[in-house]
Amino acid sequence: MDQKPLGLLTIHVKRGINLAIRDHRSSDPYVVVTVADQTLKTRVIKKNCNPVWNEEMSVAIKDSNVPIRLTVFDWDKFTGDDKMGDANIDIQPYIDALKMGMELLRLPNGCAIKRVQPSRLNCLSDESSIVWNNGKITQDMILRLNNVECGEIEIMLEWHEGAGCRGVTSSSKGGVSSST
Repeated sequence: MDQKPLGLLTIHVKRGINLAIRDHRSSDPYVVVTVADQTLKTRVIKKNCNPVWNEEMSVAIKDSNVPIRLTVFDWDKFTGDDKMGDANIDIQPYIDALKMGMELLRLPNGCAIKRVQPSRLNCLSDESSIVWNNGKITQDMILRLNNVECGEIEIMLEWHEGAGCRGVTSSSKGGVSSST
């Protein structure tokens, strides 16, 4: 079986919105992104329930059906970190948009390729658009955290294909690379 990744998915973790307060003081949140055997973590933002991370994490996607898990934790100096909520990132609509290949080149900048509605199958808190802009496909999302009373995380997805990647189209011709 070919172990080359389909491509690299950059997850831009922008900010947290109304993250639950675990105690009487504010939280010290950070985000962990897990895909298969890859785990990446943002920095801790001290004493803030509306943190701004603006951090990019790139993960190799070998199978687009493997779930991408985003978990928010409250850092604690003396005890174990508390889980503040989690969400799965549904990349299937994004992968479907990538498979449009050369057809994308005919689209004007800023064109919404697809709109994804919140549902029981995804963690979206609002409609999310997959957009073609300057030769790249991006998707902004606001994810509603599960297993917590409140909280959302704002992220953006961007795909990169390069040397050593299989790509998402059935052949190397006609595939669109969103690398810069």
